[in-house]
Amino acid sequence: MAVAEASRSDFGTRMKRSREGRGVSLRQIAEATKISVVALEALERNEISRLPGGIFSRSFVRSYALEVGLDPEQTVRDFLVHFPEDSVTAGSPHVRRNDLDDRPRRRGGATVVLVLLVISALLGAAAYFALSLR
Repeated sequence: MAVAEASRSDFGTRMKRSREGRGVSLRQIAEATKISVVALEALERNEISRLPGGIFSRSFVRSYALEVGLDPEQTVRDFLVHFPEDSVTAGSPHVRRNDLDDRPRRRGGATVVLVLLVISALLGAAAYFALSLR
């Protein structure tokens, strides 16, 4: 097994061992967190593709961690290290964005369109009133 695969398998295994060590069933976690048993099983099996992406996956990990007595923020950070795919990390405050993403975003296109629409509306209103006064 490759090192990357081994580290991935460690995350779910650690979660499962923590749960079993506390004597908590998946059904109990599902009832407490309103997360399906299927999703919890996927988490323990490292089948991240079966979880919803982004904030939802991180929320599942956080909720699971709370139920089994783990530090939720550290567990989410570990999750992000083990599963750095965009579907998992999108929007996470725990992940440093790429330097290209740090540059200011240009919003000029939307502003130009809005200004042109306002000018067009004003010109249309002026033309309407000028023609109606005749």
